[in-house]
Amino acid sequence: MTAYVFVGPTVPADQAARLLDTVYLPPAAQGDVYRVAQQRPAAIGIIDGYFERVPSVWHKGILWVLAQGIPVFGAASMGALRAAELDAFGMRGCGTIYEWFRDGVLEDDDEVAVTHGPAGTAFRAVSDAMVNIRATLASATAAGILSPDDRDELLLRAKALYYADRSYARLLADAKRSGIDPTVLETLRRWLPAGRVDQKRADALTMLRTLRASLLTGTVSAPPTFYFETTEFWEQAIAD
Repeated sequence: MTAYVFVGPTVPADQAARLLDTVYLPPAAQGDVYRVAQQRPAAIGIIDGYFERVPSVWHKGILWVLAQGIPVFGAASMGALRAAELDAFGMRGCGTIYEWFRDGVLEDDDEVAVTHGPAGTAFRAVSDAMVNIRATLASATAAGILSPDDRDELLLRAKALYYADRSYARLLADAKRSGIDPTVLETLRRWLPAGRVDQKRADALTMLRTLRASLLTGTVSAPPTFYFETTEFWEQAIAD
């Protein structure tokens, strides 16, 4: 048996495969996890998932998979959101972003949202995730590039942007009107190429390492800890 992992803009499948040789699928949408579970995989991993214009991964679908004794791992993006919401039922969250949502440090879905290209571009991200901006500005503050007050001002401005418009270039341009010392902003701009933190990618790799270790040691399986309630709505969703 093998595992199935849903990936997209967070980490390209060809790069993920260097860490874990398994089956990689495009970002998950509603129904995808259920369909994959019909193959009786050793585990399912969710990193990226669709939202907004495509129905998102349904919690009930993940619960059904867990009830079949198939472990589900989540991290970085949609996977982190669903893991934080379903870890009490056995979904296994990995990484810092999952912990932020689990502990209530973050609550908004837009924190992990990005716009990205089609499959032909390996789902290349064309905006920056708020969680990555948070991690980057925290690193810049630790490095003495930003003061805590400047960091907080930049965070407020980044959060105010629509998720599809978030980028470091847009943030720096907006910050010029914030009263932050232009010299500080220029120093930050020069620091960014090498200093920026891709927390989503780091968490995705953490999940892949965790899944690989579980598969190698044979500790991936886990019996369900809850009773799955089959409802008329669930039966209709499966039929559809």
